[in-house]
Amino acid sequence: MSSKYNLNGIGMTSQRTRERLLGRLMDQGISSLGVLDVMRSTPRHIFLDEALSHRAYEDVALPIGHNQTISQPYIVARMTEAIVTSGPLETVLEIGTGCGYQTAIIAQLAKKVYTIERIKPLLDRAKANIKSLRLRNTDFKHDDGSLGWEQKAPFDAIIATAAPQEVPNELLQQLNPKGWAVGYSSWWR
Repeated sequence: MSSKYNLNGIGMTSQRTRERLLGRLMDQGISSLGVLDVMRSTPRHIFLDEALSHRAYEDVALPIGHNQTISQPYIVARMTEAIVTSGPLETVLEIGTGCGYQTAIIAQLAKKVYTIERIKPLLDRAKANIKSLRLRNTDFKHDDGSLGWEQKAPFDAIIATAAPQEVPNELLQQLNPKGWAVGYSSWWR
């Protein structure tokens, strides 16, 4: 399959390495072809510091600075698959932008993505990463995402990579009646 991005890589960022990751994701139960295709065509290594880019296609979370990590590819795929298979995605709210990797995955499957990050340097990095991929359907907000983005609600899905122990009711009220909210360690609805 051809990619719309320049995925030229050598060694641990090569197409063969990326395909091995996709194989592992399928072995772990990821079955959405749309999610798998987007993950295949999205260069995860550009979201990491150069010193870690050789590990980009390992199925592990990796540090991105500020005591934060880029999520493990399986978690990204599973959470994305959960919202994609729940119905049409006109609008998605993402809480915890980080370096923008999950944002990029979602932006290729939804009409519009609204994403919130509380750490300004990470938000700036995510904006640059999303811009480099020429994705233009994402709005960014620097804020604590626990209360969502009421002005842009309602959302077809809310995906939180920074999931709180308790989900604020204000956040769930921003979902469409048949919408889904997915958290890092829990299914909210």
